[in-house]
Amino acid sequence: MSMRTVLIDAPGALDEAARVLRSGGIVAFPTDTVYGLAAVATDAAACAKLWTAKGRPSERAIPLFIPSLDALNAVAVVNDVGRKLAQRYWPGPLTIVFDKAQGFESAALAGGQTVAVRVPDHPAVLALVRLVGAALAVTSANKSGGPNPRTAAEVESQLGDAIDLLLDGGPCASDIPSTIVDVTVDPPAVLREGAARL
Repeated sequence: MSMRTVLIDAPGALDEAARVLRSGGIVAFPTDTVYGLAAVATDAAACAKLWTAKGRPSERAIPLFIPSLDALNAVAVVNDVGRKLAQRYWPGPLTIVFDKAQGFESAALAGGQTVAVRVPDHPAVLALVRLVGAALAVTSANKSGGPNPRTAAEVESQLGDAIDLLLDGGPCASDIPSTIVDVTVDPPAVLREGAARL
């Protein structure tokens, strides 16, 4: 199957992306950091497809996008530190690592007991997550180890037909990924310095 590219603000683009995701496809789109590559987090086959497209080792977990802070309890055990960080920085470029919620299962967690979550500061992406009606497993839309993609053309040059749909939203503001902080440890640990300044 060849990849299809559509403008993110074209009529029906988000509906098409939601259909592709719900049917087990993988979709790339711009975020408030770099272009991301997404699959439905609870679809094991789609997550496997995402790992393959990226060339990422399947033992490396994939962060989740959720549409709002209200959706966090469904996927994570929320402690006070994590809640305060989420309230301050979401929507925005901060990924927070929590213990996973009891009963939440996703291949994206790679068998681990923690879950990395964020609410991106991008209206179209938030609308897409709501349309899909499930958390999305999202990683940067590049080959593992490749440069972080700021444009749809850079996504296409790295991933090409390995993905099903590319939403072109123009260039991202920077090539800096999200900051990652782990609140399952005390004191919290910054796992990756990124776009959010803590």
